[in-house]
Amino acid sequence: MSARTPATSETTVTVGDVVGVLEAAYPLAWAEDWDRAGLVLGEREAPVSRVLLAVDPTLAVAREAVASGAELLITHHPLLLRGASFLPADDGKGAVVTDLLRAGTALWCGHTNVDRSTRGTVGAWLRALDLQDPRPLLPGDEGEEAGHGSTRFGLGAVGEPATPTTVGGLAEQITALVPATARGILHTGEAERPVRTVAVCPGAGDSFLEAATRSGADVYITSDLRHHPALEHLESAADPAAVPALIDVPHAASEALWLPLARELLTEALPSLDVQITAQVTDPWGGRAS
Repeated sequence: MSARTPATSETTVTVGDVVGVLEAAYPLAWAEDWDRAGLVLGEREAPVSRVLLAVDPTLAVAREAVASGAELLITHHPLLLRGASFLPADDGKGAVVTDLLRAGTALWCGHTNVDRSTRGTVGAWLRALDLQDPRPLLPGDEGEEAGHGSTRFGLGAVGEPATPTTVGGLAEQITALVPATARGILHTGEAERPVRTVAVCPGAGDSFLEAATRSGADVYITSDLRHHPALEHLESAADPAAVPALIDVPHAASEALWLPLARELLTEALPSLDVQITAQVTDPWGGRAS
């Protein structure tokens, strides 16, 4: 990596220091076997004064990191989840790697290790919705304590809203919480359906539809709900009230709630660090027909 001007402070923060905080709070052992979380690019000994946080390591995000002077880019999604044999500069991922390497900007990616943490995506949703008596959507995937106040919670949560609401009311609340997207927030069924128990799985969660039903939730919040799994879920009982209503949140928007928690984590552990959140919206859909 190209050299940057070294910091002069006696308490210089390094890439390794930041990675140490991240991997103490979000242990790599918490990631799924197929996942690709960890330090992707960079020298652990390199100094860091500014960090950029984002959901996706897109080319626009990488260029924002370089332009902002960030020495480390931290994203929720991995750059090379499906692997790559070639990374030429005229390829999208190759251009990300090339731009970051030329600028001396390191890259750390989380994913399912972050999803499981009380200081990760599931914790962000528990906090944002103020869910009471929270418990795992998938019992048995919880309990281990990590560093910096992080606890393994699992890939989803169930809890009660502090104040009873409706499916429509909850969808409106979520609209105000997450970044705006062209598609917006979708829900099934009647907007007036009462909600006393909520299940949530940030990111793609249609594989947990049965778990949401078993949880007794009135509504299940997740992303990337496909036609057939969603319809089969809704048609799995003659009484619509016997299965949770669905609220579909655009994927990147659902996980953007983690970014303020990540900034909070890093500034608590490394107060001299300038931690910024991307201005880029990485939802792929930029418009809709009128």
